[in-house]
Amino acid sequence: MKQTWEQVDEYITDLLCPNDPILDDVLTANRKADLPEIDVTANQGKLLQLLVQMKGAKRVLEIGTLGGYSTIWMARGLPADGKIITLELDSHHADVAKANIAHAGLEHMIEVRTGDALGQLAMMAEEEMEPFDLIFIDADKPNNPHYLNWALQFSRPGTVIIGDNVIREGEIINKHSTDPRIQGVRKFNEMITGNPKISATAIQTVGSKGYDGFMIGIVKG
Repeated sequence: MKQTWEQVDEYITDLLCPNDPILDDVLTANRKADLPEIDVTANQGKLLQLLVQMKGAKRVLEIGTLGGYSTIWMARGLPADGKIITLELDSHHADVAKANIAHAGLEHMIEVRTGDALGQLAMMAEEEMEPFDLIFIDADKPNNPHYLNWALQFSRPGTVIIGDNVIREGEIINKHSTDPRIQGVRKFNEMITGNPKISATAIQTVGSKGYDGFMIGIVKG
């Protein structure tokens, strides 16, 4: 089945996500810098871009930058005065992302903050950062519950919150898993279920990156 998923991904990408030399350069730069190959796929990047556009977002928060591939996809969906703040723990990853963002000509709308995301989020609270229109959570999964709490703090009614990798090859249904990533995502999902401030669903995805999924929610008034 995985071969079929990969072929379908290639078909969708060729048909709906035309070749983009800059984004190809970003993935090449990430590989050369030995970054883990865990970026979203092109069709998933396009989905994030469309969600930014459908929301009419002007302010985006991304938790987990890696090499900036998803960041660039989302930034291209923003209006000219839009802004993304993206948080990356690893300084090497952040340096690669900054170079990729500069190559894409998007430094004026993307701010990369380097360091522990929970610490960065606390600093943002001290700065009295304005709420965001869309928040994309794609970092270390054991901390997903904490990231959700911060996402809600930096939200307002109508803010869209997206969580990546919430299915984990179907392991998410294993309540006895000893994998802290699985337990982090399970708690994340359960927190959403029990929170009247957010309405959400999750969708399963298959493709060249395997079997996983997204959580998509909206903050209520």
